[in-house]
Amino acid sequence: AGVLEELGQLPEMRSDAGDGIATSEEDESAAGKQHLFSCCWWRSLPEFDDRGRPDGSLYPTTAAEVSALTPRLRVVKEMERLALVAHDSLDDLRHKLLSYRAGDLWVPAGGIPKDGLDIPPVVTLLLVGPAGSGKSSLINLMYSVLGRSGLIPFARTSSGKKGRSTRCLEEHNVLRSTRNGFCVYDTRGFEYDRAAEGMEEVAGWVQDGVRHRQPCSGGASEPEEGFRVVDGPAPRFARRKVNCVVVVASVAEIYRALKAGNATPLEATRALFHSPSLRTCSENPILVLTHGDELAAEERIEGRLRVCEALGVPEATGAYDVACLNEYGLLVDELDPVTAYALTEAVYRALLAADRSHQPKRKGMDRVVYVLSCILWSVSALFAFLSYCFSKLARRERCRLKMM
Repeated sequence: AGVLEELGQLPEMRSDAGDGIATSEEDESAAGKQHLFSCCWWRSLPEFDDRGRPDGSLYPTTAAEVSALTPRLRVVKEMERLALVAHDSLDDLRHKLLSYRAGDLWVPAGGIPKDGLDIPPVVTLLLVGPAGSGKSSLINLMYSVLGRSGLIPFARTSSGKKGRSTRCLEEHNVLRSTRNGFCVYDTRGFEYDRAAEGMEEVAGWVQDGVRHRQPCSGGASEPEEGFRVVDGPAPRFARRKVNCVVVVASVAEIYRALKAGNATPLEATRALFHSPSLRTCSENPILVLTHGDELAAEERIEGRLRVCEALGVPEATGAYDVACLNEYGLLVDELDPVTAYALTEAVYRALLAADRSHQPKRKGMDRVVYVLSCILWSVSALFAFLSYCFSKLARRERCRLKMM
């Protein structure tokens, strides 16, 4: 309780009589409150007092009270957890990502040693989602938080303008390190009226792999005006196997559409999230909700609850609320440690899922069996074709003999 009170406590106001300057307690209190609520936006909810301190409903003391927690309180409690660990654990978690190498988070299972797994040199995370959901902005935020790049935009964002979205797959080294153990791929979002085509393209990326500067259509039948279509990516770019998929959805767009009676954005997000091609190692993709800063605190909580309910994931631990822009329209940096930690934890959790998806290496005997299976399949297909041809010839011959 003392720690929670300390987190909610604003700096004490004081006046310096030595230099003759008196500070207004009311003005400084208002400024401190604005700074507190800009980072911890949920503390403006009724569960908190004017100084951002929670009431007793968030911290039950009995098992009955824990089981009686509403989904709304579970979400608020999760946000308080992020606020508690962000200041002390952000640098530690960031260091783990900087020193990460493919397979470091693998846990022994199935009696197979680590050297018996087919671990790629670089783990690949694939960001997918509807157009305008904030995938490129999320990439830029990763550069800012993980790569310490400041406000330099590395990924091209649409900025709400048609024709300025990502047009090809882009590989990003968000750590800005020559020894990075993972990379993140930015993709072109699909329009809601072409959701089926867009999800089919995403399934192809997961199945066949991705390559830097590989053209993508986003489900569109024709390329955008002024966009020159190339034959394909340069052959020297390595083809990466997708190890984990991160679904990015705009909670603000979904919430406003639901309020207007339009469930299309939510239905498209649910279809994408539950697509069988996106599952690795029988796990759901990582869900990141963006643009929550465009909503009021109550709307932001309600939007998250409705999205998690529709997708069938836990409202507290099944999604990450990451605002890519702060109240000044700039990328979030260390001034908002809660958002920075939520993003870092989402990436770390994606790497955990990726390292659990590595398959055992094929042994020499497995390759021999595979080659023999292909040969036998080819021979059986040949004999089936010959049988079909001779049966047709036999039928013609019988018809000719009957006519004679």
